[in-house]
Amino acid sequence: MNPLIPVGARITDIKTEIEEVKTYTVSVDGVFYARPGQFNMLGYPGVGEAPISFSSIGQNGSFRHTVKAVGRVTKFLEGLKKGDRLFLRGPYGKGWPLKKAEGRDVVLVAGGLGLAPMRPVIETILKERPLFGNVTLIYGARNERQILFMEELRRWGREISVRLTVDEVLYPRSWKHNSGLVTDLLDKVRVAAESAIAFVCGPEIMMRFVCRGLIMRGLVQSHLFVSMERRMKCGIGHCGHCQHYGLFVCRDGPVFPYDEVRGLPDGLL
Repeated sequence: MNPLIPVGARITDIKTEIEEVKTYTVSVDGVFYARPGQFNMLGYPGVGEAPISFSSIGQNGSFRHTVKAVGRVTKFLEGLKKGDRLFLRGPYGKGWPLKKAEGRDVVLVAGGLGLAPMRPVIETILKERPLFGNVTLIYGARNERQILFMEELRRWGREISVRLTVDEVLYPRSWKHNSGLVTDLLDKVRVAAESAIAFVCGPEIMMRFVCRGLIMRGLVQSHLFVSMERRMKCGIGHCGHCQHYGLFVCRDGPVFPYDEVRGLPDGLL
């Protein structure tokens, strides 16, 4: 089968998360298997396609994508309704190394929309909670209005440590969490640093300082993993659009060990 030929899918539910961000529940016929951290190419004939990570992976061919309407394709998706069809290729890419995380303390750090690709990781950990040690999620957004999945964050906080922060507090009377950068919260993480593993997803400048901060606090560089969802176009490494000094983000990633991408000449890590 030609990997460039998309398959049809149907939108079974749409939920508005925050301004310009919606979560689409999508269903395809037959068995559909994907791993946390992988992505689909979503689009429509005549419009184009865009790489979108999974924000949840269900059963029986159902999964979710959380999308911000910022370009031609995503703005077109924003206009679709429940029951409409779209087209996709995938899943593509390498996911988060959850097997490697078993038996270890886990640090999850997300910024902005970076929480969406992290959600399948959290869902998997909660389903198999005894397999993991202490789990801490640090999540930062610009302000309270930009926080994704607030109800789920409250629910996750019953089983793992969840720490929230915003750059700017809009409602001081109601905001009971932190303000400032996500790196400000790294000192509050309690893990066995020498064996802990960390997954980081967000703007590359954020990931750079988070990873360096974790290394300064004793985490082993080879135990840090980042998601570099940038410049992807075809999804299978043919177009070269996402080539990154010998690596293809779509084919070799988007999840990479930090020591594999740190210091590359055109990167921020």
